[in-house]
Amino acid sequence: MARRALLKAALMLGGFLALGSGAARAQGNLVMYCSVNEQWCRALATAFQQQTGIRVDMTRQSSGEMYARLRAERNNPRGDVWFGGTGDPHLQAAAEELTEPYQSPTLPQLQDWARRQAERSNNRTVGVYMGALGYGYNETELRRRNLTAPRCWSDLLRPEFRGEVQMADPNASGTAYTMLATMVQLMGEEPAFDYLKRLHRNIDQYPSIGAAPAQATARGETLIGVVFQHDAIDAQRANPNVRVVSPCEGTGYEIGSMSIVRGARNPEQARRFYEWVLTPAAQALGATNGSLQVPSNPATPMPPGAPDLSQIRLIDYDFARYGSTAERTRLLARWTREVKNAR
Repeated sequence: MARRALLKAALMLGGFLALGSGAARAQGNLVMYCSVNEQWCRALATAFQQQTGIRVDMTRQSSGEMYARLRAERNNPRGDVWFGGTGDPHLQAAAEELTEPYQSPTLPQLQDWARRQAERSNNRTVGVYMGALGYGYNETELRRRNLTAPRCWSDLLRPEFRGEVQMADPNASGTAYTMLATMVQLMGEEPAFDYLKRLHRNIDQYPSIGAAPAQATARGETLIGVVFQHDAIDAQRANPNVRVVSPCEGTGYEIGSMSIVRGARNPEQARRFYEWVLTPAAQALGATNGSLQVPSNPATPMPPGAPDLSQIRLIDYDFARYGSTAERTRLLARWTREVKNAR
C-alpha cells in the first residue's frame, strides 16, 4: 500500500513537471541552501526548476556549516531559502533574525510537530521532516570478531569498541549536535560529559557530515556509526548487513526544517519554493532519493522501510532550549574543550 501511494505521488509530481516544462520560460532565479543528502538536494532543485521555470542554484552543506554561512553573510545575503538539516540551527538562525518570518497557508495541514517548530520560531522556520537518533553497526564485522551486538548507548563504551565508533563533529553536523544535546537531556549535563569523554576513547574520527558514519559502517571502515536511524537504514541498501539500533535508554530526534533567508534577493521565488516543498508530491522526493524521514505533510505516503517512531523510546526533546544561541554555543564550546581537544 505504501509503495503504491508513493508511486502515485511520484506520478503526480511527474505530471506537474510535464506541465511546468511545457510552459517553461524564464521565471527568475532561486539560490537554495540545502542540508540534506546531495541526491535529495539535487532532486529538489531539478524538480522545482522543471516545474516552475525558476532557475535554481543549489549549495549543499551540513546544517552547522550552513548556519555559520548565514551568519557570515548576514550583511550581504547570498541565499534565498535554506532547506533541511536539523531544526536546532534553524531555531538559532531565527533567534538571531537571520531568517524571514513567513506563515504558510499550508501550515494548518501539517503534523503537530511541524507546526510547533513554526510557533517556536515566530514563523521563521517550519518542520519538513522528522527522524530519530540512533546508530548502526556492521553485523558481518561484529561476527567476524566474535563480539556481542550493542543495544544501548552505554554499550558504545565497551573496551572492545576502542577506535571502532564514528560520529560527526557537532560543531559542523546537526546530527552530532542532536547527539550531544540528547545525552545532556537523557543523563544530566555532568554525567553526559563524562559519557562523551569516555566515548571519545572509542571514536576513530569526527567527520563533518552527519550521515558519513553510516556510510563508513556499510563499507566496513568502522564497526559502529552514530547517526539518525533513517541514515542507517539507507546504508542497508549498500550493505544489507548493517543493523539499526534504537538505544534502550531512549533517544532524541530531529525536526528537519526550512527557512527563508532574511534579505533574500529572490523573496517571491523563495516563498514559491517554500509552498511547493510542503506539498505531498514534493515531500515524496525524499523517499525516492535515499531519505526515509517522516514527512511533515500527513498526506505524503510514508516511505517504505522508514523507522516506526511509535516503536522508539523518544525523549521529550527541549527544542527551545537546545536550539537557542546561548545554550548551543556553550555546549559546543565545552564539548570542543573537554572532549575533542582534551589531552
